Amino acid sequence: MEIKTGHVVGVNGNLVDVEFDTTVVKNEVGYIIVGDTRLKGEVIRITDGKASLQVYELTGGIKVGDPVEFSGELLSVDLGPGLLTQVFDGLQNPLPELAEKCGFFLQRGVYLDPIPNLDWEFTPSMKVGDTVVAGDSFGSVPEGIFTHKIMVPFSLSGEWKITDIKEKGVYKSHDVICTIENRIGEKKELTMIISQPVKRAIGAYEERIRPHEPMVTKIRLVDTFLPVAKGGTYCIPGPFGAGKTVLQHLTSRNADVDIVIIAACGERAGEVVEILKEFPELTDPKTGRSLMERTIIICNTSSMPVAAREASVYTAVTMAEYYRNMGLDVLLLADSTSRWAQAMREMSGRLEEIPGDEAFPAYLESRIAEFYERAGMVRLKDGSFGSVTIGGTVSPAGGNFEEPVTQATLKVVGAFHGLSRERSDARKYPAIDPLDSWSKYDGIIDKKLVDETYSFVLKGNEVNQMMKVVGEEGTSLDDYIVYQKGELVDSVYMQQNSFDPVDASVSVERQRYTFDVLHDICMSEYNLKDKKDARLFFNEIRQLFLDWNGSLEDSPAFKENEEKLKKTVDGRRR
Repeated sequence: MEIKTGHVVGVNGNLVDVEFDTTVVKNEVGYIIVGDTRLKGEVIRITDGKASLQVYELTGGIKVGDPVEFSGELLSVDLGPGLLTQVFDGLQNPLPELAEKCGFFLQRGVYLDPIPNLDWEFTPSMKVGDTVVAGDSFGSVPEGIFTHKIMVPFSLSGEWKITDIKEKGVYKSHDVICTIENRIGEKKELTMIISQPVKRAIGAYEERIRPHEPMVTKIRLVDTFLPVAKGGTYCIPGPFGAGKTVLQHLTSRNADVDIVIIAACGERAGEVVEILKEFPELTDPKTGRSLMERTIIICNTSSMPVAAREASVYTAVTMAEYYRNMGLDVLLLADSTSRWAQAMREMSGRLEEIPGDEAFPAYLESRIAEFYERAGMVRLKDGSFGSVTIGGTVSPAGGNFEEPVTQATLKVVGAFHGLSRERSDARKYPAIDPLDSWSKYDGIIDKKLVDETYSFVLKGNEVNQMMKVVGEEGTSLDDYIVYQKGELVDSVYMQQNSFDPVDASVSVERQRYTFDVLHDICMSEYNLKDKKDARLFFNEIRQLFLDWNGSLEDSPAFKENEEKLKKTVDGRRR
């Protein structure tokens, strides 16, 4: 293939202007040659024979006149068996292998094969003469706890006929295992690896359907009051130190999904190191094996080149769509989309585009919407279902939810889990504010019962605000009881101890059982003499509930606390 070339005519940070004499397209990858180093970039604008490249490396040393080679390919990732358990950077470089090659101070311009050329036991599912289209599976290999489908590249159009396919046996990732031909005689040799442009959503499914099944996280506040659907979207905005990272760790460990992909797009290196240390040691409650066996980490910390943050987000969502098309449920956690938006703002400034709110680009909302729209549940051609659920954290300065990134995200997500500095400071975890947060999805418990219980939290907050003005003595006994019921729901159900071996992960059955007991307590009326009597009564119930939450279902302590709770409540009912 003829190499397309150009030369540098201007450098502005990580934005490099290049003149070229041939055809160049937007999102095409180009390499700037600096001595013996090739620096990777992506064409983000073309005007009058000049291309603006967003360079994904540190650009020191680039000067006017340096040669540029255009690859003729869009920014893409490799998809195939061997992705799971890996740690990549935003350009899909395997970081452990990169560290072995370069040491712990990564060199720029070094790009390694993202998928190791390993042996896999291939089993064909089609034969010579069969017709296939993009996304069809023609075989499979076992990968850990999953059967990894080998698929026809998603970019192919029209029908193709299999002219040759390997028999069952052991082959390497890059071996040709199938040959297909279309009606005009064009042939394609297929390996286990697919190259897929990251900014083009993967289609090749039968139907996109509305998310309807809850994604169980085993976090009571989320599953009951603020549910997330499989194939849905949600965001977790909150100030620094409010518990976003711990909440994401809990979700990735306990969520009812097959694959977890974590995109650390701009987070501080310390938090990413915590993930890398913890995840291999965590036991997956679904399999009893290491959690990393069904996890992929895209690591692009705040100390890495800013432009690569954008690439890391798209790399992660493309991998998620790939596993979705195998009929798996995938959870993608992006942390944090604010840093991604800041990278867009920086690039927009260098392009001298007209700024929007707080100097973010005018197209901020559409970019965020495009990202979240790649979530969804689909029905595949074989009748199975797959989903991509996207949860993005937002880090607004000072916890201000009115800033542009949070507001743009709120317009497109299906659930909003807003973290509160006030709750975090009061050690109420998860620090999701139940008064500000919301969800459009159906949860694991009947909505009418949830609304009835939630009403006590709302009314209790109103009474609490009133008591701050008039004092407890200026409040009626009935209002005070409502306040105590709201505090009970908050402290024993909405709060959860993520470091307690029992309370950290609560099954659906246990959530329903506990909620029924709590709903019954809230809806009942009691013989209480005065506010002191009410306070003592609800404090006793609260403590019994907390002891109950920390007890295993089949333990004597669980039954004992349950009986004590029932006896205490029944003794005061009207």
